[in-house]
Amino acid sequence: MSVRRLSPNQPESFAFTPATLKAAKGWMANFPAGRQQSAMVPILWLVQKQEGWVSEPAIRAVAELLEVPVIRVLEVATFYTMFMLEPVGTHALVQVCGTTPCQTRGSEALMAVCKRKIGPQNHKSPDGKLYWQEVECLGACANAPMAAINDYYYEDLTPESFEKLLDDFAAGKKPKPGSAIGRQGSAPEGGPMTLIDPKLYDGSLAKKVKIPNLPPKAAKPAKEKA
Repeated sequence: MSVRRLSPNQPESFAFTPATLKAAKGWMANFPAGRQQSAMVPILWLVQKQEGWVSEPAIRAVAELLEVPVIRVLEVATFYTMFMLEPVGTHALVQVCGTTPCQTRGSEALMAVCKRKIGPQNHKSPDGKLYWQEVECLGACANAPMAAINDYYYEDLTPESFEKLLDDFAAGKKPKPGSAIGRQGSAPEGGPMTLIDPKLYDGSLAKKVKIPNLPPKAAKPAKEKA
């Protein structure tokens, strides 16, 4: 596992928005008194949704809210790679899967697009709108290659379709997530290939099946008294 450190560039302070604080207290209420720290992960996620990343002042604010030592929150924030420890793009956080299934299907070409349009990984684009990084398996192997952008998956990508996605995000658009080739879930390319007969689902086939009359069950013999 790579070493994860806080960004050297930190804001002077952090404050929960009213909506974030309300949601955080809602998570805390799910746990018994004295066990509020069990809400740490969802509260850090709320912080990230508010700010785009988790800063050192935010970690201190979460520790104060949960009444735990700062090191406890720092341990969690630096352990889970879902938490970004430096500022990311204002429009899109792009995470390209580079694990074997995606790599064999062309993920390196997607990363080349990122390098050309955004720059080195773990950095923002010059205009600050986009940020990208290579990540480990995101679990969409059947639809490789793919990338997670902000909260959604974009699958069955080509360099051309991926570049258009980045352009759309940079322009402030919100492209529809899912397969770039219109694949339904993880079905085969071109659509389902089995169980496609409508009779399997409209009930017409079932009406033609005759259920034979079963012979009556034999009566059980009465138990003999001792």
